[in-house]
Amino acid sequence: MTTLKELVAQKEALEAQIAQAIKSEKKEAVSKVKELIAEFSLNESDVFGGEKRAKFASKKPVDAKYRDPATGQSWSGRGRTPRWMEGKDRAQFEI
Repeated sequence: MTTLKELVAQKEALEAQIAQAIKSEKKEAVSKVKELIAEFSLNESDVFGGEKRAKFASKKPVDAKYRDPATGQSWSGRGRTPRWMEGKDRAQFEI
């Protein structure tokens, strides 16, 4: 029967082998990807779908739906309710 010490040593040896295999295979994968990019003249949007990224990156701010008449502060109705509106009817603050 193997001892705990032996099992821990085996585990550490396996983890080292796994780390080395990951490093080696990652290097090969990056090399293949670079070859394909060069071969097909790919750019970032071809690989990562830049059109979708740009769609989400250019969100416009949401218009305010509520305004505090005392301070002039506004709130879009999204996120946490502001203190000036807590426990009150929202209808009285609508813009």
